[in-house]
Amino acid sequence: MAMPKKGSRLITVDGTTYRWRVGHKPTYRQGDSRVPLTFAVERAEEPVSVLSVTLPCARPDNWQGERTIAIRPILVSGCIRRAIEQGWDSRQAGPGFTLTVPEHDLPALLGESPQYLIPFLWGMIPEGGGIQDLPRAVQIWSRDQTAP
Repeated sequence: MAMPKKGSRLITVDGTTYRWRVGHKPTYRQGDSRVPLTFAVERAEEPVSVLSVTLPCARPDNWQGERTIAIRPILVSGCIRRAIEQGWDSRQAGPGFTLTVPEHDLPALLGESPQYLIPFLWGMIPEGGGIQDLPRAVQIWSRDQTAP
């Protein structure tokens, strides 16, 4: 069964076009950050084998404020190449292939050190950042105070 087109994105890696997506809604365990961030990849044309990639961080919509990263095309293409090196053949039917990315491999796949984000009420804060890093944030005043 092919991956739903809605919510998926196309990427071309070494001449082959793939479709990838992060699951639309987190399961309870994913939202509670007990399960790492994952995304699925398959060939855009004639999909027969699914690659499941597991990353060493939580989903961006986790409820516990655990760090996450943005899944960028460079990371997806790096994971596809790594899976092919490890034996994934997207043209051959069979059980899905799982690629687990350890934290120490992220810089090689991204071409730079990962930029972790922390979910916070109104958006994402870069790891080690603060409220000043939320450009859309608004300050909440207590009922006893008036806004300046």
